[in-house]
Amino acid sequence: MAEVIWTEPAFQELSAIAEYIALDNPAAASRLVEEVFDKIDRLEVFPQSGRIPPELPNSVYREVVVPPCRIFYREDEKRVFVLYVRREERQLRAYMLGSS
Repeated sequence: MAEVIWTEPAFQELSAIAEYIALDNPAAASRLVEEVFDKIDRLEVFPQSGRIPPELPNSVYREVVVPPCRIFYREDEKRVFVLYVRREERQLRAYMLGSS
């Protein structure tokens, strides 16, 4: 079983997205956060279950999509690092994932 580790930037971005949604619909924001954590928790058992991002076909990064979010991560033998959360409509640039 892999340990899931959230980076501070990923957690902050998810919080910002949820806060924005909560301005109009607090219940939807809560559901989004709950669904994101449920999907990410699944990575403990199935760390390679996320897809390889289309923009990064030969990278070590994977993603889980929970509309309107794309959650980017990488995994090693015992850990999954959640690196970045992005709204789906925003373009991904490889430098955003850094070298974490």
